[in-house]
Amino acid sequence: MSFKLVVDSCCELPEKYKDDPRIEVIPFSMEVGERLVVDDDTFIQRDFLKWIADYPGVAKSSCPSPERYMESCETDADDVYIITISAKLSGSHNSASVGRDMYLEKAQKNIYVCDSEAAVSGEGNICLKALELAEKGLPFKEVVEKLEAYRDEMRTYFVLDNLETLRKNGRLTGVKALVASTLSIKPVMSADKGSIVQKSQAIGIKKALTKMVDLVINERPHTVASRLIIAHCNCLERAMEVKKMLEEKASYKEIIVIGTKGLSTMYANDGGVVIGV
Repeated sequence: MSFKLVVDSCCELPEKYKDDPRIEVIPFSMEVGERLVVDDDTFIQRDFLKWIADYPGVAKSSCPSPERYMESCETDADDVYIITISAKLSGSHNSASVGRDMYLEKAQKNIYVCDSEAAVSGEGNICLKALELAEKGLPFKEVVEKLEAYRDEMRTYFVLDNLETLRKNGRLTGVKALVASTLSIKPVMSADKGSIVQKSQAIGIKKALTKMVDLVINERPHTVASRLIIAHCNCLERAMEVKKMLEEKASYKEIIVIGTKGLSTMYANDGGVVIGV
């Protein structure tokens, strides 16, 4: 059976998949004051980070429309797998679900909409798992079952230098004990069924990254033989240091380090590191 993967642009994937005809990336758009930025190949991170830093207001994002998701289903592929950022963080999953239903009103096709319950590298990891399963030629129903099981076992962890964009956009409502009142205190965050939670904290970014690595090793011990993705926002050296710490403590099948695109850059801010495992 032929297949197609559809993801929103919060899904961070290795560069080699950029032109993969089996994967379609549907972009978010971001607003920084009067500037409208589309999260596609025209995105320039350097400029965007400067606009965010200089803008006193709240940068906002808009998810893809249902119509855009419906169009992505118009393909010769037998099976379509749509993977979105957590439904608790964005309307992208709802748009994808509505778009699927709009398509199915006029034609029949196997279409699955997966709430990744994650973002950034976590969403990317789920996309790569979907690709692995579909490449094996498994039946549509079996791919869905195995992908959901993988999603339920996967976790996302992150440490950010700046939480302001998340806070201003109401994405930290589930964080009850957030102590980021001073620049030196860095929370270590995770995702719990798609909601952001605080797992720990440390004084200084280096100690926070070390605590994040320890959490990954301690909480995901059975995944050490699997793939881990580290996404970074304009801080490759920091991400490589995290990779080194992980390699010293566990043996992963693969550790991928990638830079963030538009939406991930907006929320992670300059210096943020996100792990999906």
